[in-house]
Amino acid sequence: MSDSNFRLLKTDAQSKARRGELTTPHGKVQTPAFLPVATQGTVKTLLPDEVRGMGYAMLLSNTYHLYLRPGLPVIERFGGLHRFMGWDGPILTDSGGYQVFSLATLRRITDKGVTFRSHIDGSEHLFTPELAVQFQEIIGADIIMALDECPAPDGGFEKVREAARRTHLWAERCLKAQRRCDQMLYAIVQGGTFPELRRELARFLTALDFPGYAIGGLSLGEPKKEMNAIIKETVALLPPGKPRYLMGVGSPEDLVEGVARGIDLFDCALPTRVARNGSLFTRSGRINIRNAAYRQVEQPVDPKCDCHTCRTFSAAYLHHLFNSRELLAYRLATLHNLTFISRLMAQIRDSIMDGSFNSLKDEFLAGYRTTNEPVRLEQKRKWLREHVSTDDGTGQPYPPAMM
Repeated sequence: MSDSNFRLLKTDAQSKARRGELTTPHGKVQTPAFLPVATQGTVKTLLPDEVRGMGYAMLLSNTYHLYLRPGLPVIERFGGLHRFMGWDGPILTDSGGYQVFSLATLRRITDKGVTFRSHIDGSEHLFTPELAVQFQEIIGADIIMALDECPAPDGGFEKVREAARRTHLWAERCLKAQRRCDQMLYAIVQGGTFPELRRELARFLTALDFPGYAIGGLSLGEPKKEMNAIIKETVALLPPGKPRYLMGVGSPEDLVEGVARGIDLFDCALPTRVARNGSLFTRSGRINIRNAAYRQVEQPVDPKCDCHTCRTFSAAYLHHLFNSRELLAYRLATLHNLTFISRLMAQIRDSIMDGSFNSLKDEFLAGYRTTNEPVRLEQKRKWLREHVSTDDGTGQPYPPAMM
């Protein structure tokens, strides 16, 4: 596909925020945009029409999980993932590089590719850059990702440098392996929290002239100040006329900060994952609806929210559903959190166009109560300890035999 798929409409005069339009075979995406995560071909608890109705244009699915289950022959039989999952809008697929990172005790990485054991049945599989592209071509996503190596955040300089070198090597091979001309292949800039490695890999990858570039390997336990500094430095090295995609970042404050640094696309499972744990977004920060304080609250979670949950149900009812472990709780909370993110992104796009983005940014960040940084970092480290090598991405632990 031609590089003309991305059109910049406006750049904010006081920041790096950009308003754009991304054209794909399955429709246009207004940027900056957030992509809800449909890892296994579904946004958990929601129908595709509901996701579309919230204002979302594009979803993210994962090659690793779809390769293992239902398997590529099934998806191919349906003519691709769009028809299989009943979604007629654009889809982006991750190559599975991050999932490979999370299988630390179940995989072996060489320049050839990644050999890993399935978290489902223990069977052995090989992902090479060539196969990663081939698999994504079968899936039929509009945007596909080059296979990369996501280094552990505490891996040290030499290990991160080796991962960056391998990511460059694999990116070149992915380009050579691509056969379909109706898919956009994006490269991923790795390098951990080492600016010199980010600069080096960005220089190599931009010379290969991909139609878009992603920033990977962040939001893995580093302080937000450090993450934002790496984003700013990396964005400055990427072609201004091509989309910039920040992978795995999705808390409201990080979306606002990312846009201010020139990011066009985001994805993250956080809004849906925390929803299923009873954590709901409001303009003043997250609330835990399980808390006893909401037991008799007649107002909705957010009286100014227009989602189905807030239009129909009280905070007390959601509190009851969560504490009773009713399945409806997860669905209503997910509806709310994704609506919140969709409305925030729409406001950001409008503000860039009318020149008020910086006012919106300052007002939002001043009113949004974020999690205490030391507490947040410890929660992230705990989540990584529990999920890296012990979670299949669905919230379920690997079978004991796999540990």
